[in-house]
Amino acid sequence: MVGEVSPDNEYQSREDRAAGRPARQRVDEVTGKRQWKVTVTDPDEVKAKRASFEITLLADVQPVPTTSEVLPGMRPIELEGLTAEPKVAGQGEFKYQSYMFRATGFKAAASGGASKSSRTSGAAESTPKAA
Repeated sequence: MVGEVSPDNEYQSREDRAAGRPARQRVDEVTGKRQWKVTVTDPDEVKAKRASFEITLLADVQPVPTTSEVLPGMRPIELEGLTAEPKVAGQGEFKYQSYMFRATGFKAAASGGASKSSRTSGAAESTPKAA
């Protein structure tokens, strides 16, 4: 994750801003939950255009990641309820297939030692059974 989670606000015209009207946060039509957006990056992606993308989070309150930063402004995350919806992106004759990613929140941070030991013990148990 790069940066922070922010509200996904509807477009606000110049007249609305001048009149002092507050920005309205988008609400998902299906679930009725507020939309939040976060930018994520995939370090293994070869194409720079596809390395970073935006994920829409659906929640009543602002989701807070449970992991700590590994670099200033960057933290590893794992998402709950992740879905990918195909869409057409680009303009004119330069259109391509893209995806809209949505998630319901962040998974709780698991301790690295516990997950490794459970995987190791599971592998050790399955090896004698296979032999």
